[in-house]
Amino acid sequence: MKILMVCLGNICRSPLAEGIMQHLSDGEGLGWEIDSAGTGDWHVGEGPDRRSTRTARNHGIDISSQVCRLFRQSDFDEFDHIFVMDKYNLNDILNMASNHEHAQKVKLLLGDKIVPDPYHDDTQFEPVFTLIEGGCKDLIRELTSR
Repeated sequence: MKILMVCLGNICRSPLAEGIMQHLSDGEGLGWEIDSAGTGDWHVGEGPDRRSTRTARNHGIDISSQVCRLFRQSDFDEFDHIFVMDKYNLNDILNMASNHEHAQKVKLLLGDKIVPDPYHDDTQFEPVFTLIEGGCKDLIRELTSR
């Protein structure tokens, strides 16, 4: 299974989601491929935000080798599932979907809730990690029970 995690700049939330989901799926021996992307191009080619990297490292997950990239049209064909962090990302990605099959792949990571952007508040990286981790665990349960 191939899963793509998407947020705005691909430096805070989606790199955490990629790292957490890869870590959890590897721990379950699922063999899943996880990637992340952003809807905005401000940080393309950069690594994740240092605060995301530090938060992940505090939980035994290394995201330091990730490279930020922009969501591309071909991602609809390459990935089985596309999980976004908030409703802005959801609308942006759904507007890029060229057919119903592509649109069906796109969902909020937390069901009907958003993952808040911690970029402007250093104290929010740990709570965001916890939210994402819970969402990833729920997804693994859901996707492996089908």
